[in-house]
Amino acid sequence: MNIGILTGGGDCPGLNSVIRAVVRKAIQENHKVIGFRYGWKGILEKDFINLDLFSISGILPKGGTILGTSRTNPYKKENGPDIIKNNCKELAIDAIVAIGGEDTLGVAQKLYQEGLNIVGVPKTIDNDLSATDFTFGFDTAVNIVMECIDRLHTTAESHNRIMVVEVMGRHAGWIATYAGIAGGADYILIPEIPIDIEEVCLSIQQRHKMGKKFSIIVVAEGAIFKDKDIYVQDKGLDEFGHVRLGGIGNIISKIIEEKTGFETRVTVLGHIQRGGSPTAFDRVLGTRFGVKAFELIKEKKFGRMVALKGIEIIDVPLKDATEKLKTVDLKLYEIAKIFFG
Repeated sequence: MNIGILTGGGDCPGLNSVIRAVVRKAIQENHKVIGFRYGWKGILEKDFINLDLFSISGILPKGGTILGTSRTNPYKKENGPDIIKNNCKELAIDAIVAIGGEDTLGVAQKLYQEGLNIVGVPKTIDNDLSATDFTFGFDTAVNIVMECIDRLHTTAESHNRIMVVEVMGRHAGWIATYAGIAGGADYILIPEIPIDIEEVCLSIQQRHKMGKKFSIIVVAEGAIFKDKDIYVQDKGLDEFGHVRLGGIGNIISKIIEEKTGFETRVTVLGHIQRGGSPTAFDRVLGTRFGVKAFELIKEKKFGRMVALKGIEIIDVPLKDATEKLKTVDLKLYEIAKIFFG
C-alpha cells in the first residue's frame, strides 16, 4: 500500500510520535508512507516527502511536527475536494492518516463520505474531541501550565499580588481546570461557566482577610462574562471561521484591581503551551494511536478514528468525534471549587 499522512490545525507535542509509529509499522510490513506537508494544503499542492526509517529517526522527543501544519480548509478552495481526490489518484494513495482536531477531522469525515479512504487520529491540546477520553498533547500542555503556575506562586507571594494566568481553551476549559487544580489555583474560570466577576473579587477579598495576601486566577482564553460577549484579539477569521482569541486575562486583571484595590498582574502563556518536548504519557499515547491507525488501514476500516477509552485503544466513527465538542465534566469542576478562595 501507499499510505499518506498529514498533520493539520495547531501543532502540539506528540505529533511526531504518531508519524513515527505509522511509518515504523508500515515499513515493517513492506508498505510505503509519504508525508504531506502543511496539512490538507500538502495534498492540494502535491507537496510531500517520502518517509523512511532515516527521516523518522530521533523525532520521538521533538515537539511540533516534522511535516509542518496549517489551517487550510480544502472546502474553502475552488474545487478543493476534487483536487484532493484527483491528486490522491495520481499519486496512487491507497489510504490517508489524518492527524488533527475538530476541523482537520471534520474535513476528513467529508472526504471519506466522498470516497477517500481515511482514518483519523485525534490531536488537540484542548482535549475537546468527543469519543476519546484524552487526546495527545493535552498532558504536556497541562504540565507546562502547572509549572508556570508554580513559578508564579513564588513571585505573587513575594509581592502580595494577584496573578491572572490566561491559558488556551476556546470552547472547553480542560487545560485551565486540570492545570488549575494541579497548580493550586485560587480560582479557575472556564468557557463552560460564565464569569461572575463580583464573586471572584469577593473570594479574593476574603482570602486577604484570612491573611492570604496573594491569589492565582487561571482563566481559559474562551471564557465569557455573564453579561458580555467573548473577548478577541481581532475580528479576522481563519478558513474554518474561528476568531483569534486573547485578551480576557487583561480584562480580568483590570477589573480585579479596580474592584479590590489589590495590585494585579497578568501572564498570557499562549503558544508556550504547545511547544517543547512531549511528556511520557503523550509519547506513549501518540505511539499507540499511530500503530492502531495503521491497523485500521490494513483492515480497511476507513471512516474511523482511533480513540482512548479507559486504558484501551479503540476505534470509533469519525463523525462521532466531530459531531459535538467535549466540554469539562462539571463534577470535576466541583472538585476544583472546593479549593477556591
